[in-house]
Amino acid sequence: MLPQIDPSQTIAWKQLTQHAERLKTQRIESLFAASPTRASDFSAKAGNVYFDYSKNLLDTVSRTALFDLARECQLPEAIASMRSGEAINETEQRAVLHTALRIPAPEVPKEASARDRHYNIHQVLEQMRVFSDSLRSGEWKGYSGKSITDVVNIGIGGSDLGPLMACEALSPYMGRINVHFVSNVDGAHLSRTLQKLNPETTFFLVASKTFTTQETMANAHSSRTWLLSSAVDEEHVARHFAALSTQSDLVESFGIPKSQMFAFWDWVGGRFSLWSAIGLSVCLAVGFDRFAEMLQGAHEVDRHFFEIPAEENVPLLMALVGIWNTNFLGCTTEAVLPYDQCLSRFPAYLQQAAMESNGKYLNRSGKPLTYTTSPVVWGEPGTNGQHSFYQLIHQGTQVVPCDFLLPARSQYPLVNHHPKLVSHCLAQSQALMRGKSTDEALRELLDAGMDPARAQSLANYRAFPGNRPSNTLIFPQLDPHHLGAILALYEHKIFVQGVIWNIFSFDQWGVELGKQLAGQILKDLENEVVSRLQDPSTAELLRIYGQFNLSSK
Repeated sequence: MLPQIDPSQTIAWKQLTQHAERLKTQRIESLFAASPTRASDFSAKAGNVYFDYSKNLLDTVSRTALFDLARECQLPEAIASMRSGEAINETEQRAVLHTALRIPAPEVPKEASARDRHYNIHQVLEQMRVFSDSLRSGEWKGYSGKSITDVVNIGIGGSDLGPLMACEALSPYMGRINVHFVSNVDGAHLSRTLQKLNPETTFFLVASKTFTTQETMANAHSSRTWLLSSAVDEEHVARHFAALSTQSDLVESFGIPKSQMFAFWDWVGGRFSLWSAIGLSVCLAVGFDRFAEMLQGAHEVDRHFFEIPAEENVPLLMALVGIWNTNFLGCTTEAVLPYDQCLSRFPAYLQQAAMESNGKYLNRSGKPLTYTTSPVVWGEPGTNGQHSFYQLIHQGTQVVPCDFLLPARSQYPLVNHHPKLVSHCLAQSQALMRGKSTDEALRELLDAGMDPARAQSLANYRAFPGNRPSNTLIFPQLDPHHLGAILALYEHKIFVQGVIWNIFSFDQWGVELGKQLAGQILKDLENEVVSRLQDPSTAELLRIYGQFNLSSK
């Protein structure tokens, strides 16, 4: 079991609260002035991922208190509980062992349970390797004898966001297989995907642990119908479908042979499942060897997290800086800004990982919290975001801590493009910290020859408050290894924050109520009635929907 400690009642929390009040009167630049070595003192490396957190309103005193907070909340004990396979997902009575998916054979613990677990993991990985090699080589044929050219991954949530993000991130490594993703039950998503494809050369992955997920199974059955409109014989389903699931009976009744079911386990949470069979679409896109490189990159970060002291532990530092900004400086949102177009889906992936994990209002004793947990996570790739929402980040009324992610080398080295990208990334973090005073803005306008009265009236609008926090992660290149490392860094950050906030990070009961209510509403829609179970607003909306739907027929 995880410890049940209210962080707000710890000595460190009270010290941090007092210290934050003092620091709020200072500027980040003054902290650099006071310490010439601040840039190196407030940075750390995990492998070849360099984490700079020096541009935060954070000093050595508050950092030490944050380390004390982690110890008071028994973080080392919580890490040991997770690694040992204890059921730290207590509300579902499940272990949390996605890190086990990344352990290479020579490093598997000697305990019998770990050996058995790794044997099962290896069996599925080998199944994934053989299958992906077969499809990628063209050896696997569809019902008409043609090789597969396109794969459609049908899933939702963690069964979609993770592999979609990874395939986009690793697009420079794509082979002959085109991989598509369908998640939304809105018919437009599936229809627009299928209209570009040929049933003879299309293969489907149905990603659902229970094989009952409503959106996924609706899309799966419609895809099956689409295939059979061409293939006709139901036996051909087996040549065009595989399942990422645990429910062999349901999988076989769909027409998928058990040999094409890729299992994963209840100790793999959906939003942490990319490393499991859910990553099969990634194998098909870039090859199993590169998928294995991604696992290795993540494993190296796992070892870093488990073994490196707190002062140099990058995921721990990321988590503590986030807690500092959220709980002591009052920031309620966090922007993730990758300066690599291939990471365009990374903010969406991280939204689920962070907000579904730590968007909780009850502590581990079932009592309401008195402090903030997960900030709202959002973002877009730079430089597009600079011409969109950076206005709010620089001059808005909310302070938005930012994570800038920057590869040192581009996978697409067009002449002069990457230096321009790098200059924008570094300039944005610099501008957030430095800002621009009204006097500086006025001087610029006067130097440009503007009329003094006009310049005086505009200077305030051209001033920036600055003193806004940011982190920067720099890594050599966005390749499979470093993608795995970055994802693992954020996974461990989320875990640490959940431990300190005293919440259960690995369940997601908040998504269940809407599913339950949707079931009753769907019955009303199918029966063309409005039941007494509906509230007045929903009942009226159902009536209006019915009128619009009827008038369109």
